[in-house]
This record gives sequence, structure tokens and C-alpha cells, in this order.
Amino acid sequence: MLANLENLMPPDKMQTVGVQEARTQFSSILRTANRDGVVTVITKRGVPYAAVAPAPRRQAKGPALSSLRGSAKGCFGDAARYITRLRNEW
Repeated sequence: MLANLENLMPPDKMQTVGVQEARTQFSSILRTANRDGVVTVITKRGVPYAAVAPAPRRQAKGPALSSLRGSAKGCFGDAARYITRLRNEW
């Protein structure tokens, strides 16, 4: 597995740490993965045991819903007035 990662990842985007170091530096390892995209391979007695890798980033599919605010004004007529009246009663 480590050989596969070494072939896929540039050297500056991968690091290897032992279990003990990973235990004491875990929050730093997570932060580095998220911020810099670094994959950290955790070894146990020199053998790759686990890896911490950044989660894939989600791409925006379209405009944010907030950009649609007010775009349906006037489409619902009486229903909109009725809901507004109900809201004002509370």
C-alpha cells in the first residue's frame, strides 16, 4: 500500500509517522490533511498500519439557495398573504 501511495503522491504531500507520534500529534495531523492536503501514513513497528487523508472537497453544483431569495414574489398570491397573516398572529 505504501508503495502505491508513494507513486501517487508528491513527496511534499505525504509523511510517515509512528503510532506513538500520531497519538500525540493527531490534531496537527488532521489539520495538515485538511489545510494542506497532506496524507499521513501511520506505521506500527515500521509497517504501514493506517493513513489519514484529506476528505474530498465538495464542489458547488449551482447557485446558493440564498441567491434565490425573493425570486418567487407574487407567484403564490392569496397563499402568501394567508401565511403572512398567520405569522403575524404569533
